[in-house]
Amino acid sequence: MKITHIRNATLLVEYEGKTFLIDPMLAEKGTYPPFSNSIRQDQNNPFVNLPISVEEIIADVDAVIVTHLHLDHFDDAAKQALPNDIKMFVQNEEDAAVVKEAGFKNVEVLTQNTVFEGVELIKTKGEHGRGEILKRTGLVCGVVFKHKSEKTLYVAGDTVWYAAVEEEINTHQPDVIVVNGGDNQFLEGGSLVMGKEDIYEVYKAAPKATIISVHMEAVNHWTLSREELKGFIKEKDMTSHVFVPDDGEVYIFKQKRLRHNKIIPM
Repeated sequence: MKITHIRNATLLVEYEGKTFLIDPMLAEKGTYPPFSNSIRQDQNNPFVNLPISVEEIIADVDAVIVTHLHLDHFDDAAKQALPNDIKMFVQNEEDAAVVKEAGFKNVEVLTQNTVFEGVELIKTKGEHGRGEILKRTGLVCGVVFKHKSEKTLYVAGDTVWYAAVEEEINTHQPDVIVVNGGDNQFLEGGSLVMGKEDIYEVYKAAPKATIISVHMEAVNHWTLSREELKGFIKEKDMTSHVFVPDDGEVYIFKQKRLRHNKIIPM
């Protein structure tokens, strides 16, 4: 398994010989206005450029997984760049209809027993915040990857820590967990994705797993920096299990070992 953190929640996952692009936000730096009712209203999204070109990102992709349709997970640049016949996985029929309207012809709704080219893709639960804010943020999902020759990977998606996430961990016993950990927020309503205490709960639930925190410092409503999270990881003695990649950083999992390096930006 090879995981490349592109930017924000965008990942390339090479798994059992197949390449999956997850939550593609592919626009150039500063393309979109800031999300309203949140901090940093003086800077457009995304905050940073992609570490490699769009052409390189999509060149070898076999399938795309869109956990939900918010702009920072599936944007206009991705809709324009991706071939309209590429395999697209979405969370429900409502999202499938929108993706088909955008011109994509090969769209499938994830279930708990989806299989793509021999790889199990299991839709997992998530909640994009807590309480009343869920009426605004809407439905989201994550996905578990399984194959007999690979470690089990759980991409949690845009969710906070809550009972269902713990249930997914207990059920699937993932070796690798990717969390969206920027503690993004509007001016009211609380966390929309995991903050540092949520990540600590993930660690306690899966103390032997490797945890990778992404969705950081790329769009205007983030509140948890990489630096702060790294300090918290050190404070809680999680440094051998929890990683905070820069954009373009690569993790390779093979024979119970982890290697990582950075892509050199073009």
